[in-house]
Amino acid sequence: MDIKILGSGCHDCLRLELLVGQVLAELGIEANVQRIEDTRQIDRYALAGPPALIINGRLVAERRLPTEEELRRWIMGALKNE
Repeated sequence: MDIKILGSGCHDCLRLELLVGQVLAELGIEANVQRIEDTRQIDRYALAGPPALIINGRLVAERRLPTEEELRRWIMGALKNE
């Protein structure tokens, strides 16, 4: 599983990274988690704004922090599609 967290390193971006790590640990799932702060790379995704979360190439959240339940659902859904 490939997870990307896009943002400038702001407070919400860091919170999102911690939340993703927490949910992955709770589920016992290993994933390649990347934080992308380079604006040129972020611009490729045409986001409404950070923070943004991409799971296996699919943009699942932008401009907000998802809930733990949303993260669990998205991660489990991505596993089913692998």
